[in-house]
Order: sequence, then C-alpha cells, then structure tokens
Amino acid sequence: MQGKEENDLFHEGEIEAQRRFQGDSIRNAQLLGAMIRDNIPPSWAEFLESQPFFFIATANHRGQCDCSFRGREFNASGQPYSLLKVVDAKTLVFPDYSGNKLYNSLGNILVNPHIGMLFVDFQSRSRARVNGTAEIIEDKDAYSEIWPLALRYVGVTVEQAYPNCKARVPKMTLAPLTDAFFDE
Repeated sequence: MQGKEENDLFHEGEIEAQRRFQGDSIRNAQLLGAMIRDNIPPSWAEFLESQPFFFIATANHRGQCDCSFRGREFNASGQPYSLLKVVDAKTLVFPDYSGNKLYNSLGNILVNPHIGMLFVDFQSRSRARVNGTAEIIEDKDAYSEIWPLALRYVGVTVEQAYPNCKARVPKMTLAPLTDAFFDE
C-alpha cells in the first residue's frame, strides 16, 4: 500500500480529526501507508495463530457497533484447539462455537460484512490489527479437522493488516488453566 494518497488511507472524519488535533495528516498518511499491508505476512501468521484470544468489531446496516471476544475452545483432555487459521496471505478463518445465542457478530456480518480484529499479546506487549470483509461458512465440515466442536466458521478477506505500538499495553502473564476453569 505504499504510495497511497492521503484519501485512500483516511476517510474525511479522520482527516478532519488529524487536522484539528494533530496537524500533519499528509505525514500520518505516509507513516501509516508504510505500515499497512493488504495481506498477512508469513511472520504474522504464526503470531496470530498462537494467540489465546482476539476481539472482533462488527456493525449492523445502520453502523451500530458491537465488539466481541473470541477465544479458544478446548478438547476433553483440556488441550486448546487453534484460535484461527491463516489460510493464505489474504484469508483467515476462525470457528464459531455455541455461545449466548444472541448472534450479535454473525447477525451483523449478514447485513454488513466489514470486520475489525484486534490481537493483543500481553506477555510481549504486542498488538496487531486486521480489517477486512467477513463471510459466514455454514458447512460444518469445512474445517472440522481443525475445530471439531465448531458450529460454523467465519472467513475473513484481509484488506488491512498492521501492527500497533506497545504504548499503554500492560505486561501480563497468562495464568495456568485449572480444572475449575472447565467446571464453569
């Protein structure tokens, strides 16, 4: 995405906010243009797949937003299944498991396929964003070899992938899972 014009990276609200609060939107476009990719680099695939969770943001057809947590499911012996699969540089897939039956994210995807994904690794204080378009894969067998407990899957076509700075990300260590975790 290098060499993109300012308006290819920012919408008019972002440009106005930069003008009001920071000033140099052309410089920001150049910096961001050097960071943003329209694909997932090979080094990112391992990072994304190794995370225990991520957050997704979706919106309905009126633009009303919803943010959701997505975490790993575990097999009967307590071993985690993969969080997601980077299929190729432009595509990733994650499972959808039984939840609260409100279908906020899936309902939004049905009327507005735009999705934002935020990955935060608190141990290394690393963050990554992936934005794109999502589709629901209803064939329960499509990825059942990876996620046998999934009810369906969400495929994401990557439009933007970029790192975020470590500022204000607290360093945390994951607690070991206990049997009490599985009793809930």
